[in-house]
Amino acid sequence: MAVRLGDRLRSVVGGATAKKLGEHLDLHSVEDLLRHYPRRYVRRGELTALSRLVPGEHVTVQAEVVQATNKTFGSAGSSRRRRPPVRTEVVVSDGTGARLLLTFFNQSWRASQLRAGTLGLFAGKVGDFRGQPQLLHPECEILEEGTEGRKLTRPLIPIYPASLKVNTWVIAASVAMVLDVLDPLPDPLPAEVRERHGLRGINEAFEGIHRPDEPGDWQQARDRFRYEEALLTQVALVRRRRSIAALPAVPRQPVADGLAQRFEERLPFALTAGQRRVGAEIAADLCRDHPMHRLLQGEVGSGKTVVALRAMLQVVDGNGQAALLAPTEVLAQQHHRSLTALLGELAMGGMLGGAEVATRVRLVTGSLGAAARREALLDAASGAAGIVVGTHALLEDRVQFADLGLVVVDEQHRFGVEQRAALTERGGEKRPHVLVMTATPIPRTVAMTVFGDLDTSLLAEVPPGRLPVQTTVVPTAERPEWLQRAWDRVREECAQGRQAYVVCPRIGAGVAGEEPVPAGVDDPATPPTTGVLELATELRAGPLAGLRVEALHGRLTPEAKDTVMDRFGAGDIDVLVATTVVEVGVDVPNATVMVVMDAERFGLSQLHQLRGRVGRGAAPGLCLLVTDAPVDVPARERLDAIAATDDGFAVSQLDVSVRREGDVLGVSQSGRRSSLRLLSVVEHEEVIARARADAISLVEADPGLTGAPALSEQVLLMEATARADFLEKA
Repeated sequence: MAVRLGDRLRSVVGGATAKKLGEHLDLHSVEDLLRHYPRRYVRRGELTALSRLVPGEHVTVQAEVVQATNKTFGSAGSSRRRRPPVRTEVVVSDGTGARLLLTFFNQSWRASQLRAGTLGLFAGKVGDFRGQPQLLHPECEILEEGTEGRKLTRPLIPIYPASLKVNTWVIAASVAMVLDVLDPLPDPLPAEVRERHGLRGINEAFEGIHRPDEPGDWQQARDRFRYEEALLTQVALVRRRRSIAALPAVPRQPVADGLAQRFEERLPFALTAGQRRVGAEIAADLCRDHPMHRLLQGEVGSGKTVVALRAMLQVVDGNGQAALLAPTEVLAQQHHRSLTALLGELAMGGMLGGAEVATRVRLVTGSLGAAARREALLDAASGAAGIVVGTHALLEDRVQFADLGLVVVDEQHRFGVEQRAALTERGGEKRPHVLVMTATPIPRTVAMTVFGDLDTSLLAEVPPGRLPVQTTVVPTAERPEWLQRAWDRVREECAQGRQAYVVCPRIGAGVAGEEPVPAGVDDPATPPTTGVLELATELRAGPLAGLRVEALHGRLTPEAKDTVMDRFGAGDIDVLVATTVVEVGVDVPNATVMVVMDAERFGLSQLHQLRGRVGRGAAPGLCLLVTDAPVDVPARERLDAIAATDDGFAVSQLDVSVRREGDVLGVSQSGRRSSLRLLSVVEHEEVIARARADAISLVEADPGLTGAPALSEQVLLMEATARADFLEKA
């Protein structure tokens, strides 16, 4: 029987096994099974270090039986024929003195099967019995010379990601059945690519990774499949980039004495060299007849908003409109305020006091009042509003534009491909230009993999005179008195007429629909010690009594949020206790100190964004990271690391290095698994760079990949199915 990758497993391994593989491991086809790569390999006779077992984990260990005993317990009951229950206890060892208890109930035959000196594989969930690690009713596979039944006779035994219902040797046996009848496969890696990098062919690689004789076999196979993943990813991105370049767009040329020029003339500060350079790159893109698709990375406080506004005004000068998409209402409202303030009379088109050459800036959010919403929608549809700022509400069908020429997406990682497409397709046949912005610096590996279809601009310098923010860890576990000193520092700043933020991971107990605890933390399920509502009350009555303390969070009405932010911006609030709604876009130059409670519960890049809210004026900023994490745990080490640097790129590299791959690729919230199994966008920069160069060469020479049909098929499959999760941020 000949087998191909697309065949269903049922036809090869049988219905019962196929059902288990599908239900418990989501493996349905031959390719699914063959790409379910081993997690590790053990050499026959090389025992597992039992001292490293972690309670609660499902493990497969290779160990030697020390002793096996049957013990009766309880009562035989009233029936003379009923035997008392038996507990079989088997002690296994790794040869170093560390031991593991295997416990079986009413399986007395295990004592004769697992005699002292027996070598075997044992799989189960690690538990605890009277202080000793235990596997309760584990799966067992005896490793004896000449054993043929389970195909585990090779010197290297693959250990697969398994489950309680499907153990590693069932997977190995199924893989062996497939490999024995597998057809020669068309190889997605073209021959010249394999030769250039010394990579194995696909059939040989499947053999090497699943049935290696020596470590070099699986290592070479792993390198081949890792490179394949990188190449497929990069080819998909390069093709997407070419398809975008082929779409039509309306060129938006600069206009002499137009809005963009008048805006720059009225700025109260000089643009930095970086802002001018990036602005020129974007301006040139907007003049082309195909859509710009550019990523703007900007350090905290580098002035991305001004750069984006100049681009929006160039489009308005060219008789188009610009839409600014923000992920939260607080940020959308802040952008609306900032743009209106920056433009002044230039934002009052057709209004009393407006400039001769002016436009309007409108806000569209889900909770906007009916009258304000109607007015905003009319201005967007008529073209009177050159700039429309909004949240996901902009994606609704009822929001129409007269001539949408530019879409600016802020903090773009919070939006999916489908959401952005719903807005960019509003331009009809002529697609709008797209500028996506992030205030989180992105490591090169992530940029190449996640944003590889975008041109990239970097805005690293901050305006002259901007002072670095001093960051200090407040370790309440070993220095509880430091928390009081933190509140004293807040008082000292406020006494000098300055203001402070206090950030908490949650709103408060019993608040329906409150914002989730931030991602990238050690244990998001564990509730933090305090929330905004509780802490604000506590501070008013205690450490900050007498100061004007107010709360801000995402569950307030838009009017309430606006009122609080306006009062804070005007200096009528001394201390703003808030959730992460103040993470980005909030600009109050008079705020000089930020206290972050339960700081270990935030990702490093998020902390970097938060501390960027202070020190934006003439006075230096101070960020205090309050934590009760012990000094020797990873969470505390990360806080110490961010306190030691203000370099956003160094922070982002640290952040990415401690996050799961799914978090980096944006697939964790999707409920799907990443298609990247062996390639790490965090660790394999050199592999990704080589694959990107190959992808560009292949697509430029053969855009349709007609000369590489197997590669084309895999790329199309990736683009057309849920395996394209890694493109979610692109």
